[in-house]
Amino acid sequence: MVKQNLMSSDNVRIKTSLGGMAVMEYVKDISVTPLASKLEFYCAEMNINRRQLLLNLSGNGYVVQAGAMQWMSGQVSMGSGVKGVGDFLGKFVASKVTSESTVKPEYTGNGQVMLEPTYRHIILTDVADWGGSIVLDDGLFLACDNTLTQKVVARSNLSSAVFGREGLFNLSLNGAGVCALESIVPEEELIEINLQDDVMKIDGNMAIAWSGSLNFSVEKSSKSLLGSAVSGEGLVNVYRGTGKIWMAPVIGGSYAAGQNAPHENAAGGQTGTSAGKKDTVGGALNTISNVLDIFS
Repeated sequence: MVKQNLMSSDNVRIKTSLGGMAVMEYVKDISVTPLASKLEFYCAEMNINRRQLLLNLSGNGYVVQAGAMQWMSGQVSMGSGVKGVGDFLGKFVASKVTSESTVKPEYTGNGQVMLEPTYRHIILTDVADWGGSIVLDDGLFLACDNTLTQKVVARSNLSSAVFGREGLFNLSLNGAGVCALESIVPEEELIEINLQDDVMKIDGNMAIAWSGSLNFSVEKSSKSLLGSAVSGEGLVNVYRGTGKIWMAPVIGGSYAAGQNAPHENAAGGQTGTSAGKKDTVGGALNTISNVLDIFS
């Protein structure tokens, strides 16, 4: 099957690829209305571009976040990935504590699967580079090789959830394979920390992914509560052991949670590409547009 104007378009480039995954990035949005043209121009200048993940299947398989598929071609089969009632109940409980979808569809066969556009940055990484186990912050998972095992891991203590502004549970991917993450910052801005029997303390939930071998806890920034209060730092997230951490230089606001690219409706407003998903990115872009109007 030949798809014209997909890879041959001057407006589409392959930003990065790993394994059978390829991240496609649109240089600028061409399908715009006159009213949105100024906004789209500044978005392109500030690297706010639509991106899509293309999955190439050659007898292998991928597990994908629910509702993310845009189209598929070739001899590709989709399954639920659920192995019986007990497995479904386990996935249901896991989804409630990790903010992930209960069932993630699994695509296998020979062909291609394209995921929906997103304004977030798509980062590809090999789980082997994380010692065979990577723990993800909520909302980062997009897709992974079906050779990887998904597990729910708990924090080392309750204070991690209560005081660390983190959930008590996180999704971890284990084994050999590649995964794709959706991040609010590009990979080139992520700070990578490699620990060798060492300690890393972070003020705030700025770590987006870390090796499963690391022990996570929340502790006082100094030895005493008074010292923590005087320093103004209070409690910090602490990672101990040997492994790797990806830390974002900023903590994303609520607008950063939106994933899918907005579509215009008949009235000129914008809606998300997936039913039931709140398009907070579209609202943020409208806010940017209003600010530009003030200074124009």
